[in-house]
Amino acid sequence: MPDPLPHVISLCGTFLKPEMQSIYRQVTGLKRVRTTVYTQSHENAEMFPFEPVVTLKKLPRPRLKGNFLLRFWFKHVIKSWPPPFPINKEVSPYYPYDLVELLKADKPDLVHVYYGHKAVHYLDMLEAWGGPFVVSFHGVDVSKFLDQPEYVAKLKTVFKKANLVMARSQSLLDRLEELGCPADKLRMNHTPIPLEHLQAEVRQPPKDGQWRLVQACRLIQKKGILTTLKALAIVKQKHPLVRYVLCGEGPLKPKIEETVHKLGLEDNVEMLGWLDQQQLLEQYRIAQMFLHPSQKTKEEDQEGIPNSMLEAMATGLPVVATMHGGIPEAVHSGEDGLLVPEKNPEELAQAILKIMETPSELARLSQNAAASVRENFGSETQVAAMEDVYLSAICLHATHGKTSVCCP
Repeated sequence: MPDPLPHVISLCGTFLKPEMQSIYRQVTGLKRVRTTVYTQSHENAEMFPFEPVVTLKKLPRPRLKGNFLLRFWFKHVIKSWPPPFPINKEVSPYYPYDLVELLKADKPDLVHVYYGHKAVHYLDMLEAWGGPFVVSFHGVDVSKFLDQPEYVAKLKTVFKKANLVMARSQSLLDRLEELGCPADKLRMNHTPIPLEHLQAEVRQPPKDGQWRLVQACRLIQKKGILTTLKALAIVKQKHPLVRYVLCGEGPLKPKIEETVHKLGLEDNVEMLGWLDQQQLLEQYRIAQMFLHPSQKTKEEDQEGIPNSMLEAMATGLPVVATMHGGIPEAVHSGEDGLLVPEKNPEELAQAILKIMETPSELARLSQNAAASVRENFGSETQVAAMEDVYLSAICLHATHGKTSVCCP
C-alpha cells in the first residue's frame, strides 16, 4: 500500500558535515511528509544515521562527434572546452549527475534544495525533471558568487522557477528580495533548536573569579574571532583570570594562534577544536557568557542567525554579539544579551565588563535568553513551519499558482 504522506526529496551537496546539525534536525523531524535524501557525498553516517539516502552518480561528459576541425580548434587552439555551442546539433543536453533519472523514477511531490548556490548548480536538472522545488538559503549562499554574471543570471532563474524560497532570517529574506526574488515567494525558515536536550540554568558570577566566555563556530573571518581576542586583552586588565574558550576548527586557526601569542593571552585562551554536541553542551554549562561578534567580510558574506548562539541562549547563556545580519532578530539588546557594532573590540570589551560587574544583570539576561529561544526557535515549531512551506509549494504547483485555493 503506498504511503499517503507527500514525498519530499531533501537535496544537498553533502549529507552531512559536522557543522550541519540543523539540516539533520529538519529531515529527522518531519511528521506530515516523508523524505528521501539525495546527495553528492554521503559523509559521517554514524554521526547522522538516516534512511533512505541516495548518492547521486556522476555522469561522464559525452564525447562530441561533430566536425573534427572545430573540435581541434576549441580544444587545442583557443582552449575553450566545452565549446560555447554544440558542434553536432544532435548532441543531447549533458547533466553532470543522474538526478533527472532518479526524480523521474521516484516521482516525488517536491524537491527541497538546501543552499542557494546548490540550486544554481542543479537548476538545469530540476528544469529537465519539470516538478516543483523549493530552495532554502542559510547565509553565505546569499552572497556567494555574486561577482560572476553567469551565476547571477542563473540565480534569477532559480527565483523565477522555484515555487517558494526560504531563508533563516529576515535580513536574508530582505537581501534575496534585493537580488530579485519576488516577495510573494519568500518564507521564513528559522533554524530548529532541540530544546528537549538543552537544560536552562540561570548564570551566576564564578566564585573563584575565573570567568569563562565561550564561542563556538568555524574559525573563519566572518565570526569576528580576532575582534574577540582584542577585546579579551582589554577585559584581562580588570579580570586577569578570565578564560576565553574557543570551540571549532577552520582556516583562520594559524592567525588566531599568532594573535593569541602577540597579545600575550596564552594563559587566557583555550582552543578546544571541534566538539560533539555533548562536549559542547558541557562547555556551555560551565560558562557564564557566549560571544559572537560576527562581521561582514569584503565578499559581503554575513550570518543568518547562528545556530550555536541560539543553543547557547537556550541553556541560559547571555550573549554579547554584534549588530550583524540576523543576530538582532534573536538577541534583543538589553533584554537577553548585549549588541555592539561590528569590528569594535573596545565596545565589545565594555559590554562584557558590564555583565561581569553587575551580577543582577547577568542573572536577568540569562533567564531572558533561555525564555526567548524557547518561545521562538523550538524544533517542533520550526519544522512544522517548514512543512507548511512544503505543502503550500505542492498545492501551488497543483493549482498552477492560484494561491487562493492553496493551503496552508
